[in-house]
Amino acid sequence: MSNAYSADLISAPRLLLGPGPSMVHPRVLRAMATPVVGHMDPQFFAIMDETQALLRQVFQTENRLTFTLPGTGSAGMEAALSNFLEPGDPALICVAGFFGERMVEIVSRVTADVRRVDAAWGEPIRPAQVEEVLRTRPAKVVALVHGETSTGVCQPLAEIAEIVHRYGGLLLVDSVASLAGVDLPVDRLGIDICYTGSQKCLSVPPGMAPITIGPRAENVLKARKTKVQSWYLDLTLIQKYWGTERVYHHTGPISLQYAMLEALRMTVAEGLPARFARHAAVAQLLWEGLAELGLRLFVPAENRLATLTTVVVPDGVDDLTIRRRLLEEYNIEIAGGLGALRGKLWRIGLMGYSARSENVVTLLGALGRLLRSH
Repeated sequence: MSNAYSADLISAPRLLLGPGPSMVHPRVLRAMATPVVGHMDPQFFAIMDETQALLRQVFQTENRLTFTLPGTGSAGMEAALSNFLEPGDPALICVAGFFGERMVEIVSRVTADVRRVDAAWGEPIRPAQVEEVLRTRPAKVVALVHGETSTGVCQPLAEIAEIVHRYGGLLLVDSVASLAGVDLPVDRLGIDICYTGSQKCLSVPPGMAPITIGPRAENVLKARKTKVQSWYLDLTLIQKYWGTERVYHHTGPISLQYAMLEALRMTVAEGLPARFARHAAVAQLLWEGLAELGLRLFVPAENRLATLTTVVVPDGVDDLTIRRRLLEEYNIEIAGGLGALRGKLWRIGLMGYSARSENVVTLLGALGRLLRSH
């Protein structure tokens, strides 16, 4: 009798060039095979301490409250928004894509006082839009996405940060698609709350959400009058597990924490300037190659996100057919558009371990061949 469970889980490994997850380095995969210890083991506490120290370097911050949350980038989003807003608090959400809309949905479950400023998908939020709203009614939290993976826009932050602080608000930034791939100096920009996901530029499997909280936001957290909506993502509790108290809160994802530590070690060893330059160089190689294929990029160069490129699907070409053939014939994964851009865009991610020139050349060759035969 044959054993139905003896086959390999994956028979055709993929080249992951979508918006995430990215490829995972063999060193990180090997780290996950390290024997599991208890989440209250002193050896694991040492791993947590080193993870914190390296995360501060990658976030470019000295924030005391810097650690990982159990869950994907969406858990980071929910924790960041729900911990610093209470019922009735005014919030302003900058919406320029799919994940800005998700922020609105999460905040609407915390407080009814939600306002928004919008930009057309493919364009950044203008600082003047933010100031116009805050001038008439300040917000406790102003939230926006730095690298919007639904559009491929990289949002400039410096001027908006200055405006938000001038009107007394906290600046909350989603860096899920940008941290460790695009320069994001949290302290220099004055970002109060910033979170990311493990599976993008850090090239760790999905399931962890690093977050950092600045002093202004920490004071707001201490002054809460109501309990955080989510017990599991309550930062007033989680910080005690990561702090010197080591108060039990949840069973940490041990193997993922091993992976995160190894990925952070590799990130810091490469050096942030070198890492940003690598992502920019492979993005430029991709953009030039797509232009040679006669394809049009959705976002102008000055607003383009190096880690995620959006390509307009040519007239007469079926989006799904090309993506399916890339997967079936070449084992390459890219993604289609979201929301109103469904069927109109291809989304190509070059993040972390996926951001290599050989991957770009492979994709361009396969895509060019498919387009010529389509």
